[in-house]
Amino acid sequence: MTKHLSIFNNLRPYTVGFDDWFDHFDAMMDDSFFRGAGNFPPYNIVKTGENTYDVELALAGFTKDDIIVEYKENLLTVKSKPNKDPADEVEKYDDGVQHRGISKRMFTRTFTIANDVEVKGAELKDGLLKVSMERIIPEHKKAKLIDIK
Repeated sequence: MTKHLSIFNNLRPYTVGFDDWFDHFDAMMDDSFFRGAGNFPPYNIVKTGENTYDVELALAGFTKDDIIVEYKENLLTVKSKPNKDPADEVEKYDDGVQHRGISKRMFTRTFTIANDVEVKGAELKDGLLKVSMERIIPEHKKAKLIDIK
């Protein structure tokens, strides 16, 4: 892999144990990373509490059976399931609709999740898929008061 000139590569000589982070950010600087993203489906990232977050994706026309939500190696991926049989789609859309303007196209959307963030669950309601997450702070990283002697 060709390393792009970036601030992350300039920091490598001064850090230990951050190689995965730098590799990830370096990949983000690659044009292909942004080209593959597209703008569908639209989404929000919402901080719902001090350590809780929701990723909301607008998925009008999709059912929970049409969507895959996967979390693997710090990547949260939401994607549509491929159509099994094109004949099923024709029959499904033969329902009297004169114009179909609500998009139900194939998509993949990927988010990088920090090591200390845990995916709690996903819910599809009223055309909005909400994936809930919580940042779990280990005891050794929590603030503590030090007794003065």
